[in-house]
Amino acid sequence: MTESVQKPRARRGRIFPNLQISQEELARRTAEEEAFSERCEIIFQKLLPELIDQYYGWYIAIEPDSGDYFIDKDKETASLKARQKYPNVIHHMFGINETGVSGTI
Repeated sequence: MTESVQKPRARRGRIFPNLQISQEELARRTAEEEAFSERCEIIFQKLLPELIDQYYGWYIAIEPDSGDYFIDKDKETASLKARQKYPNVIHHMFGINETGVSGTI
């Protein structure tokens, strides 16, 4: 009869343990992301009543520093328009509907 040899289990851990983010840095990044989203949300809520009837179901990419926005039926095209005008700036994508959600689960 042959006995099976048990292989030692591989230790699980971080792939790059030297690239860990401190809790303070993580909290700072989260606060910046929330502030960015808040600025975009304010612009979106201001534009929504004007756009919802004509562009329902379309997508809007908002660049909050300038207040510019880009509308298109396709999410990727709206994002591309925003990146063409502001190549090194992050923009926020919304769906033009009651909730502002731009995707489905």
